[in-house]
This record gives sequence, C-alpha cells and structure tokens, in this order.
Amino acid sequence: MRVTAARLHRVRLPLVHAFTTSSHRKAGLDHILVELEDSSGAIGWGEIASPSDPYYAPETVESCWHIAERYLLPAVLGQEWDEPEQVQEFWAKVRGNQFAKAGVDVAAWVLWSTLRDVPLAKALGGTRSEVTAGVSLGIEPTIDDLLAEVRRQVDAGYPRVKLKIAPGWDVEPVRAVRAQYPELDLHVDANGIYSESADHLAALLALDEFGLTMIEQPFAPRNLLAHTRLQRAVETPVCLDESVETLEDLETALSLGALRVLNIKVSRMGGLTAARAAHDLAQQSGVAVWCGGMHEFGIGRAANVALSSLPGFTLPSDVSASDKYYARDVVTPPVIARSGVVQVPESAGLGHGVDIHLIAANTIATVEL
Repeated sequence: MRVTAARLHRVRLPLVHAFTTSSHRKAGLDHILVELEDSSGAIGWGEIASPSDPYYAPETVESCWHIAERYLLPAVLGQEWDEPEQVQEFWAKVRGNQFAKAGVDVAAWVLWSTLRDVPLAKALGGTRSEVTAGVSLGIEPTIDDLLAEVRRQVDAGYPRVKLKIAPGWDVEPVRAVRAQYPELDLHVDANGIYSESADHLAALLALDEFGLTMIEQPFAPRNLLAHTRLQRAVETPVCLDESVETLEDLETALSLGALRVLNIKVSRMGGLTAARAAHDLAQQSGVAVWCGGMHEFGIGRAANVALSSLPGFTLPSDVSASDKYYARDVVTPPVIARSGVVQVPESAGLGHGVDIHLIAANTIATVEL
C-alpha cells in the first residue's frame, strides 16, 4: 500500500451547548481533518482533535497543522506499507505531538480497513456489536443549571454522567446530583487542577462519600506520586487521563499504583495503534479502561466507537451521539445513541460516509501534499 496524496482541512463547527472546564470555556471547535489517498483513489479519513489552546495539552491547532504538514505527511507519502501499525515508524524521529500523530494514524487505519473491506472495529480486534455511552458535562453557572443538564442526559437514556469539577465547584455540585440520582453511574473529572494543599485535599477526600465510579485526573499530569497517595487514601478509584501519553507512562503509573482506571484517548496517545496497545497492557494489569473524548467531529467519534468495541472497555465511554455536540456532523449518518447505546458499524472502514460538502462549507484552511 502506498499513499500518493494527503490533505489537511481546518474545519470549524459550533457546539450546541457551550462547555466549561477547570481551565477554559468553548462555544465552538476547530479540528483538522486528514485525508490519505492511495494510488487506487481510495481515501482514509482521520481527525486531529487538538484543543485550540494549550490548556489540556501542549499542542494547539496551529502546532498540529505545522507538525502534520511539515513532518508527518511528508514522512508517509510514497512509503510502502502493509499494516497500519507500520505507519508510525515513518515518523519515529518526531517526539511528542500525539494529537497530530493521532489524526494521521487513524486515517491510515481507515484507509487500510476500507481497502480490506473490513469494519474498523474488526480490524482493531473489536468484539462488541454495541458500545455503552456516557456523557461529559461542563461546569455550569449554577447548581440548578447543572441539575437541569443532568436531567436532560438521563432522560436521553445515558447511564453514566461525568461532571467537570474545580476548586470551589466540587463537593456541593456532586452532593446535589447524587441526592437526585442515588443510583446514577457518576464520576468527576478535574483535568489536573488540584494540588495537595489542605483545602484541595479535603475536598477530594470528601468526594469519597458519594459512591463515585472514579475521580479522574485530580492532579497535574506529571505528578504521579500525588495520585498514588490519593489512591491509598480513598476507596474511590483514581483514573488517569492527561498523565498517560505513552505506554511508558502507563507502565510507570501501574508500578506506582497511581490508578485503578485508565481513560484511553485516541488523540492523547497518538492514534489507534498506541491506544490499542494501552488497552492490552491495562487489561493484562487488571485496570479497567474506557474511551475518553475530545469533542471529536464524527470522524474521530467513529474511531472512538471502533476502539471501544475492544473487550477491555468495560466502562461507558465518551462516545455519545453527534447531536449532543453538533447540530450537523461531518459524517453520514451521524453517530446515534439510543438509550445510551451506540451501534458499532458493520460496513467497511469508518462505517460512515463523509459529508464533503459540509466540510467544504466549514473549512477555513486547506493544504494538499
């Protein structure tokens, strides 16, 4: 197999509901869509779902565009390969830049599975025909606003709700949600904003009484020892997200006992190749995994669904329906959740058509190599 052309499209879509985390607020997103085309004219689509600002991770849309155009795509063009896992070897000298790598890696997997006439999930080794989805809710102006948003998602059938938290917006919002939904699969995500100060630790320890499925990424990404100490102090499982960008990160965290749950994000780990390997290692180590999201458009969301079909993904994943985030998505049909369940596509490749007209109408920059 040989890629003969590659294209990048910077696409801008508004969110149907603004989303606030401990670090920033967003009402719309710019993501970079990747096209890899082989000599037969077949196309594999991928998505670089990096944030616009360097708050979640160091990468931004601009940095990903530069890395993909200057380093990753030139490394792939014209190279012969038989399996999608080989593609990452072409850019082995490039350090970091996981989001940029992820978009190209996913495109290679989609191209390969399309040409082999197999669904992406099956190509990855998936065993499920459907995936249980959860939703992630941002920080709202008031607790009443939060409860109204939780009600909307519970009424839509989602069995798991994740709440973003930050110092000053943690114990009381969680208490209010738990009081109304005593049986709901509920967990919290801090995006690394807490420290081991007395007041921050008191809040994190207080969360232990609410029967949460997990406390996700309370401390800064590199502060694995703080996560270890917290996990020893609470019954609630600690989940790592930003801390694990590579398999070596995961091995270190496992050795330290810093987690009992792993959020595997295709974007954060550099693509489906690395994400699948992280799934395998976590499964061998007895650590529960689920697939997190970056508010992907439909291309990245479909890749997440395919990954979530692997057997180790035993917790609900962030693969909620397209209409949770976008009035109109870039794939046809859009990703659909019924009673909190998403069907794993059975057709070849991505399993969805790509709406090139919508992409063209919302593209603010493009380049072809």
